[in-house]
Amino acid sequence: RWIKMRKMTKGERIFSVFNYIILSILALLCILPMIHVLAVSLSSRSAVAAGVVSLWPVDFNLESYKYVMNKPEFLRSLLISIKRVSLGLLVNMFLTIITAYPLSKNDQQLRHRTILVWFFVFTMLFGGGLIPWYMTIRATGLLDTIWALIIPGALPVYNVVLLLNFFRNLPKELEEAALVDGANHWTILWKIYVPLSLPALATLTLFTVVGHWNAWFDGLILMNRPENYPLQSYLQTIIVQQTTVAGSFLQSEDWRILQLVSDRTVKTAQIFLGALPILIVYPFLQKYFMKGIVLGSLKE
Repeated sequence: RWIKMRKMTKGERIFSVFNYIILSILALLCILPMIHVLAVSLSSRSAVAAGVVSLWPVDFNLESYKYVMNKPEFLRSLLISIKRVSLGLLVNMFLTIITAYPLSKNDQQLRHRTILVWFFVFTMLFGGGLIPWYMTIRATGLLDTIWALIIPGALPVYNVVLLLNFFRNLPKELEEAALVDGANHWTILWKIYVPLSLPALATLTLFTVVGHWNAWFDGLILMNRPENYPLQSYLQTIIVQQTTVAGSFLQSEDWRILQLVSDRTVKTAQIFLGALPILIVYPFLQKYFMKGIVLGSLKE
């Protein structure tokens, strides 16, 4: 090879080692709490009560997970969250795509385009407040339905801004060639723009999935019955409000199981199960994440 890599200077090597050390420490600070939660959930009631569990399970057992997976409240809230993520992802991505495409054009192609963009940006800077938000949803009859968790946030403006900037960086010659061949804008969008925008779409998919999966406040506010809570709202009630297995959800047949598990092991098992889907999805989208963010944030 005629191109030779420049050797790092001593100062650059020291700086690189320092960065690796700092980043490794930060990574450990992020992952150790999750490892501790997993260890507690796999430990016995007595070991957890004695406070001897740190990063490795003590008296390994799966009783907490068996208990959780047999709880109808947990499974019901889990299915509601899966339904919310599935519907929310379809609605959010469809509306984001069809909104970002026309807004990515210039003022000659779309009249008053700048005004329209600022109309959307305005909603990012100012809001009507919690009470008007709730009253609007109640007036539309969406309370206590799955659509109350989806429709109010159906068009994330931040996602639209990222995607429209990504669209604006695609070669204009592709659209011009398609128009010459007789394609309309709908065809150009779905046959050219969307396939070329997979990094940005993967990034927005991750944002949308994580946002819907982790949301808990709207479930508490918009659902009148606990059986309609999504998973995170359900976990909030049992962990923060202390409605635990020893409380209102306890049934007579649970006493035998409670000899093997405790409120803490059950809570940590539910926390880990609640985080597990995102931990599974993220590695498949991570390679697109930084590319989508960087390209979507550039502007001509």
